[in-house]
Amino acid sequence: MANYTAADIKALRERTGAGMLDVKKALDEADGDQQKAMEIIRVKGLKGVTKREGRATAEGLVAARVQDGVGYLVEVNSETDFVAKSAPFIDFGNSVLEAAVVNDVDNLEDLLKAESNGKTVEEQVTEAGALLGEKVIVRRVARLKGAHVSQYLHKTSKDLPAQVGVLLAVEGENVEEIAHDVAVHIAAMSPKFLDETSIPENEVADERRVAEETAKAEGKPERIIPQIVEGRLKGFFKENTLLDQDFAKDSKKSVRQVLEEAGAKATGFVRFRVGN
Repeated sequence: MANYTAADIKALRERTGAGMLDVKKALDEADGDQQKAMEIIRVKGLKGVTKREGRATAEGLVAARVQDGVGYLVEVNSETDFVAKSAPFIDFGNSVLEAAVVNDVDNLEDLLKAESNGKTVEEQVTEAGALLGEKVIVRRVARLKGAHVSQYLHKTSKDLPAQVGVLLAVEGENVEEIAHDVAVHIAAMSPKFLDETSIPENEVADERRVAEETAKAEGKPERIIPQIVEGRLKGFFKENTLLDQDFAKDSKKSVRQVLEEAGAKATGFVRFRVGN
């Protein structure tokens, strides 16, 4: 029987994120040698990369950093929450974020080509998948520049890394506190757009058409349909635009009002939620 303990199994699982059975097999093959077992897990993982290509990656983490007035946000995914909370996966996510910052990238294609720790992100993806024994991907990246950029990361479970990430750009003096509060609001209320002017014209046209057809189907008088349509559009804007939403900390005020009272102006935001 190989010379290792339950503590050795636990330690190797934490280092690699691999499953219990894979860890035990690797330790058996390595006769209890942790370093050799890690190499076995990695090699076997590389052989299984092709088999993992079609698997779903609904778990993962988001990571953010603000540097010199520029914010960066990345999402990396795994198949299971067990891997998502493992130290190697979190290290991988931080390495991807580092590559985004150092190379100042704002799109996925450039990020995968970017280097960090002497390797491209694409190479790191392959290695992480091999080590962890799961399909691992870098899903997206965002870059946001502004007079003041605030970041906020939210854990939906204390056992997992951050699942929601927000960057918010604002203008004004002494805006750190209000920027943080609005970033928290964005994380909770998930607006899709900054304001009405940020919504693509085709989406507004679609909402207007649906509102009009619905009003007609409900048998509303022809003469009041325009008012009904405008009212429903207003509701759509309030639900989906940051500045028109009721502020989470004080629903009697809109986010626009709260910002104005603080002498601040929001110029842009980005929100990522793992898997969404």
